Amino acid sequence: MKKNTFKNIWFSYQSEVVFGLVLSAVLVVSMLLSRYIPAALFDLFINPAMSLAFAGICFFGGALCLKHHDGIRVRRSWASMLIAWGTWEIVMVVASATLNSAIMEVGTNTMSGTTMVLACLFAWLLFIYPTEVLRPGWLNWPRSLMQLAPLVVLGVVDYVVPIDLRWLIGMYPIALLALLIRHIRKYRLWCEDNFSTLDDIDAQWIVRYIIMVILAGLVFYWLCISKQPARAFTQQWFLTFIIAYTTERVLFRPDPWKRLHSTAEDEPKEQPPADIGYRATLEEWIEKDKPYLNPDFQLSDLRQVLPLNRTYLSQFINTEYGCRFYQWVNTLRINEAKRMKTEHPDMKLQDIAEHCGFSSPAVFSRIFSRETGVTPSEWLAQNNRQD
Repeated sequence: MKKNTFKNIWFSYQSEVVFGLVLSAVLVVSMLLSRYIPAALFDLFINPAMSLAFAGICFFGGALCLKHHDGIRVRRSWASMLIAWGTWEIVMVVASATLNSAIMEVGTNTMSGTTMVLACLFAWLLFIYPTEVLRPGWLNWPRSLMQLAPLVVLGVVDYVVPIDLRWLIGMYPIALLALLIRHIRKYRLWCEDNFSTLDDIDAQWIVRYIIMVILAGLVFYWLCISKQPARAFTQQWFLTFIIAYTTERVLFRPDPWKRLHSTAEDEPKEQPPADIGYRATLEEWIEKDKPYLNPDFQLSDLRQVLPLNRTYLSQFINTEYGCRFYQWVNTLRINEAKRMKTEHPDMKLQDIAEHCGFSSPAVFSRIFSRETGVTPSEWLAQNNRQD
């Protein structure tokens, strides 16, 4: 039984384990390598070469996202960020070579207010993507200027007035993170209100992305306090990993906002009179047609029998059943799975999971365990004993 439990946990979280191992390997290996790079060699050759390579990756990723944006605003936003960052890297390399200055070393041996303002600006660029994923269209030009205004003011004051504002500047990315966490909570609830299957459309990928951004900030801090320019080797490798990995996700991750079955234009604008037999109508349809067996079953599909828009449909499910659409549908699926296993004891769990609308046996086991407190195998064993 413990073996089965461990197996279910592994199938549920193996992608997170693999991601964590790869992320750790990138950081550890690059940190170890940076210890053996001479500072002079790094400043003259390695750093400019890595910056140009990083710029090339940014331009290539930006071009791919623009070419295959398919009307998805997230891809255009990420492409704009990549192009802006790649341009900055080119400017820094050219300025350093032309002016023969230490521009390329800015931030490698100091934690000045100017360096922190520059780091916060790049943190803001990295927060554009998750904000657009969680709240499409929310970060418009007025809100962008409002978010950047405090950073500009702090930078000017720190440069003009001889006071230490580094602790205050350091609060800026923390404020961005707090705002993003608030968006994540609302996004999770929105997903649960609209979809019966959350594979590839939940906030787990955004959590991964935020972890990478936080680690990038810690790497930058370690780079500044170490006073060793070659430590920028780790920063460049890690940023390259973030850019490449995120670009792949931007291009191939499904956009849940595009997957909704109906649009606002074809939905009723007014709420019909309440208490006119909606629940009886809905349950009759559910019992007869069993639409929840469709893996792509959505809240808006209820409009086949209920003349309500998504907002009122969500309120109806929450009020009548005391849960969100996601939990309600998966309860129906679990009950159907129990019925099938009871009536067809020889039927494999994989076949039951597929028939009941679950995307995989691992997802079925995870949801079954959460809903019942036991794994499917444990429930089956208990049921057999009772028989």
